[in-house]
Amino acid sequence: MRYMDEYRDAEAAMHYARALARITSRPWTLMEVCGGQTHAIVKFGVDDLLPDAISLVHGPGCPVCVTPVALIDKAIAIAMHPEVIFCSFGDMLRVPGSHSTLMTAKAHGADVRIVYSPLDALGIAHKAPERQVVFFAVGFETTAPANAMAVYQANQQGLNNFSVLVSHVLVPPAMEAILTSPQRRVQGFLAAGHVCTVMGYTEYEPLAHRHQVPIVVTGFEPLDILQGVYMCVKQLEEGRAEVENQYARAVRREGNQPAQQLTADVFQVVHRTWRGVGEIPQSGLGLRDAYAAFDAERRFDIPADVADEASACISGLVLQGIKKPHECPAFGRSCTPEQPLGATMVSSEGPARPIIAIAAMPRPSLQPLRSANLCNLPTLST
Repeated sequence: MRYMDEYRDAEAAMHYARALARITSRPWTLMEVCGGQTHAIVKFGVDDLLPDAISLVHGPGCPVCVTPVALIDKAIAIAMHPEVIFCSFGDMLRVPGSHSTLMTAKAHGADVRIVYSPLDALGIAHKAPERQVVFFAVGFETTAPANAMAVYQANQQGLNNFSVLVSHVLVPPAMEAILTSPQRRVQGFLAAGHVCTVMGYTEYEPLAHRHQVPIVVTGFEPLDILQGVYMCVKQLEEGRAEVENQYARAVRREGNQPAQQLTADVFQVVHRTWRGVGEIPQSGLGLRDAYAAFDAERRFDIPADVADEASACISGLVLQGIKKPHECPAFGRSCTPEQPLGATMVSSEGPARPIIAIAAMPRPSLQPLRSANLCNLPTLST
């Protein structure tokens, strides 16, 4: 596939694997922040190409995974209102709340619809003026501009039957929390390329300087990730702690400034609770007072009950890079993609689900390395 195959080239992959083996003198632990990167690492076997001394741990970069149980419960309660059409991206429907899921609510008669854009929900609100249309606004900085645009347009058009249930979270405060944790293992970061496409990477520069940790903005194809790992390890080996941009074909230092401005006009920074982690100060977005009329939490006045994660779930430790998914006693046993205890087993971008799902798929021979699988070119030898 044009513009894709060059980032899945076996020879180039082996070049980076050999280069990493040459420069790595001691163990290093890196965190890929984004769930999309986690999925690619597992799917293409990138981790098997790395020297044994390099360990990749999975970060809190899956918005499905970090949406708190209490907010899932609120979403279900709102969806059960008979006048509500509840719109969401599909990966949120199976996320477990304290007792149920949006999929279960749909099975019990709630009008829950999967959409591909918040503007789709806006269109539904136009077509059904007698109904209340609620969009589940979940995501990192990547999805915030589109959600801000939906709210802005609803306000401009006087669309009073549209509102959003907001669960936006921000990446830099989560990285700060990981770096200041007494259980910190992470020595370098692969930052999420799509977040930086919107926000740029100036916010990461104080983090790198303050905590003396290298941060490499990284893309999502196998060669992106291998190059990002190489750049990060090279910094560590040389005693540097800088922000570097591997994903230069998509990311500029200043980011997408019109998208940033629209987001800032509609949203304000707020404290936010992260599932399995707890509250992280100034780590989320909420609607500004000027747009409070479009806040579904205020419109439906759902009580803020305290809801806890399943006791057997260690997803919070996984998302902080303290544990690996397979170290959870419930992993693949009482917690499976069909019956998840926590959100990390629900989303294809969560750390747990792709490990189980891809392990169960039939594979060609992957010995001694998985470069054939990495590049989808089984005729190439290593």
